[in-house]
Amino acid sequence: MMSAAAAGQSGRGPAVGEVADRVLAWYDEHGRHGLPWQNPATPYRVWVSEVMLQQTQVTTVIPYFERFMARFPDIPTLAAAPVDEVLHLWSGLGYYARARNLHRAAQQLVSDYDGEFPDELEAVRALPGIGRSTAGAILSLAKGQKQAILDGNVKRILARYHAIDGWPGRSAVERELWAVAERHTPTHRPAAFNQGMMDLGATLCLRRQPLCSCCPLAAECVAHQQGNPEDYPARKPAPAKPVRQTRMLLLVDDAHVLLVRRPPTGVWGGLWSPPECDPGDDVAAYCRDELGLDVTAIQPWSRLRHTFSHFHLDIEPVQARVLGRTGRAVMEDAEAVWYNVQAPQAKGLAAPVSRLIAGLEDLGA
Repeated sequence: MMSAAAAGQSGRGPAVGEVADRVLAWYDEHGRHGLPWQNPATPYRVWVSEVMLQQTQVTTVIPYFERFMARFPDIPTLAAAPVDEVLHLWSGLGYYARARNLHRAAQQLVSDYDGEFPDELEAVRALPGIGRSTAGAILSLAKGQKQAILDGNVKRILARYHAIDGWPGRSAVERELWAVAERHTPTHRPAAFNQGMMDLGATLCLRRQPLCSCCPLAAECVAHQQGNPEDYPARKPAPAKPVRQTRMLLLVDDAHVLLVRRPPTGVWGGLWSPPECDPGDDVAAYCRDELGLDVTAIQPWSRLRHTFSHFHLDIEPVQARVLGRTGRAVMEDAEAVWYNVQAPQAKGLAAPVSRLIAGLEDLGA
């Protein structure tokens, strides 16, 4: 099997410029031209869209993007907003570190670059949460610079086109993919080429059952010639995911439920969720000793499993009614709120927490 480097040395396949020409011709006729972040394609709008599109489908991202832009139309507005409001608008998209990094990067852009994106690739890469591919996308799609990108769609196309062996997460494989990505990126219309590559991967060069008969690169695609495009790129070895357990306490006082802010790092960092204790703890004793609350009508709910990229989290929800407060009142803590179930506040909530709160609403809490 021939790697990209070997293929280039043998002269196999069309010249580099021909690959770009074919992708550009296909994009002009079949590509996506009406995505909301394309009109206008400012560095800020491209940046937010690229971050949202990480691990998330376009159809899911579009309404989130539009709401985000309506509230935060520019970098200074985003930088000045409370992080909790940013997280609230991100609720449901997952991978919440993305939102926190957006907020931090916006503040850095305001303090260091007067709220504008720098023109240098390394300066953009130095911003929180921006890697090499995202930086290249911002500078190519919004500023017309000749910068390569290597998102999941582009990796898949190039791995198949050159039959590059190995999982792209391995540094050696990633270096080879970057090398061919840079070689194929044209000086002429780099923005259209990069968008075309992303569209080609999203619509034709699919992970499963790729539509090779419609692909402008099929004639020289090594994986297509071999008849095994789905073998590329190689998949990451999948270790068994560990299972963690927690108990979430749905402590109800009239139409309110107690929420506490999670630590800024770790699972759902900075979001709001019910207090948690170990599954083996006595709920009444924990509420009394740790929260200063007397509770009654303790009612376990069915377990809920939420799967992260690296582990499963089994949540045991327990509802209880608050009778009164003993000792330290929990509301002395600025990082705790009584959340009104019937008139929800703008708080960043993870998807499982939103479902639990909706369950309380159904119960007429």
